Amino acid sequence: MKVIELHRTVTESNDRDAAVLRDELKEKGVFFVNLMSAAGSGKTTLLSRTIADLKDEFRIAVLEADIEAEVDARKIEELGARSIQVHTDGMCHMDAGMTRQGLEEMGLEEIDLAFLENIGNLICPAEFATGASKNVMILSVPEGDDKPLKYPLMFQTSDVLLITKTDTMNFFNFDIDRCIERVRYLNPKIEVFPVSAKTGEGMEKWEDWLRKEIKAWKE
Repeated sequence: MKVIELHRTVTESNDRDAAVLRDELKEKGVFFVNLMSAAGSGKTTLLSRTIADLKDEFRIAVLEADIEAEVDARKIEELGARSIQVHTDGMCHMDAGMTRQGLEEMGLEEIDLAFLENIGNLICPAEFATGASKNVMILSVPEGDDKPLKYPLMFQTSDVLLITKTDTMNFFNFDIDRCIERVRYLNPKIEVFPVSAKTGEGMEKWEDWLRKEIKAWKE
């Protein structure tokens, strides 16, 4: 029996498409963040706090990817950011082509900072480049500090890790030092920011990182 492995071919083609999209966004001066996490980790809450804090400094847009529903996109629009909902028709990730279509529908005129709120899981989104300037993932305290051992690729492909819901630390057996040690073993260059979108703790460092990267991207 002959077995043909197609995954590499598919991802290599997507990587090329992602590189082209990234270059186009660079030319337009749009800093594009691919935000990934498991379902229920607090992506929308984190985004909402970030938008509220930065909307007077940057023109912000969000591409909301979900299998169904428009709940998150409506929440983002209520904050005054441009938003568009993308339904993936059952697919568990966004790729470069899907991302391009969503961004073109949304329009990039007068946008400084765009986010993709990717589908909520720690497997598929890590395998497909989207054309993002940077990959950012969320790990919430209730999920546990052992996630880097279970989903190493997600941590290896991310530029930033946001450890969220730190205000719940006293209620869960989460060793933040051990978690960071595991993450940096997989990815020594990753930047880690413990944050609480609820209390605002740690948000300034995350937002300062965004300010720095946006400035560098536009230079």
